[in-house]
Formats: sequence, structure tokens, C-alpha cells
Amino acid sequence: MMRVIGLAGWSGAGKTTLIAKLIPELKRRGLSVSTLKHAHHSFDFDQPGKDSYVHREAGATEVLVASGRRWAITHEQRDDEAPSLRDLLQRLAPVDVVLVEGFKTERHAKIEIHRSDNAKPWLHPGDPDIVAVISDAEHDTALPHAHIDNVIGAADLVLRFALPLDETLARLCATREPARNSP
Repeated sequence: MMRVIGLAGWSGAGKTTLIAKLIPELKRRGLSVSTLKHAHHSFDFDQPGKDSYVHREAGATEVLVASGRRWAITHEQRDDEAPSLRDLLQRLAPVDVVLVEGFKTERHAKIEIHRSDNAKPWLHPGDPDIVAVISDAEHDTALPHAHIDNVIGAADLVLRFALPLDETLARLCATREPARNSP
């Protein structure tokens, strides 16, 4: 059964670094893992001059590039709206755990990643979907927590709070007032 958990926090909190440590720990526990990352800016997997780039620039909606080692699809949004987290989750191949980086204003179960040097406010007081905290700072909260350098403790929280895909998709359809700390 595929389960989903978000890792949310401000830029610079250490989400990517933590995910890079969590993946091998979860795999060590015998689990398959995928990630889904939100980017706030335009990004490009392709390189100018490559055939796939030329196809996309010519107007192709999707370009699939495949080799014996990997395949990837680039989908151009053009004038379409950004895809929702719900839509993106449904595109993933089945795995045991999906770690969602970003999408902090979405209504899925999330663990807040917080680094004190970042000098940003905590998200969880204004977001009821935050179920735990991973941080380098002591913080007065009733939420379960782990230190950001404790990868085993962080993995335990991920597995404790990751929800089944169908429950996550249902939550993403629900509406609520935006979180107070959301941008």
C-alpha cells in the first residue's frame, strides 16, 4: 500500500538534505521510496541543442526520453495551470512511501522541517495538517518531534504519520481556510 507524507518548511530549512538521508534509511528498512518536489521557479531537465529540447521547443506537449537505464517525460504546461499535488501523486508508479517536498499549503499530512538559523517562523501553529516536527531547535509543542540530525528518529516519524494514498487524495479534495503562515 502506497503511503504519502509531506516534508514542509521554509526554503533553507534542510528539507532536501534530510530527504537525501531518509531515502537510504527507508530503503535499508526494505521500503521502496519515491519523491515529489515542488519547484517555485522554472526549471529545465533538458539542454539546448539536444533532440528532446528541440522537440519541446517545437511545441510538443510531452517528450519521453528513454534509455536502458532510465526514462523521463517532460510535460510542457504552456498556458495550463500548474498541476495539483493530487494530480501529480496519481501519476507516480506504486511504491511503499512517497516523500513530498514542498507543497506546504496543501492539505496532506506533513512533518515540519525547521532550522533555527533560518530565522523563519514555525508553520505548525497555523497548519493543522502538520503532524510532527523535525528541527535542530527546542520548541514548546505537543507534536511528536525528532532532531534534524537523527535520521532514524526522522524515519520513524515518516513511517508513523505517512497516510495511505487514497486517504491523502481525499484530504487534498477537502477545503479549508488557508494556513495563517502560508505565503
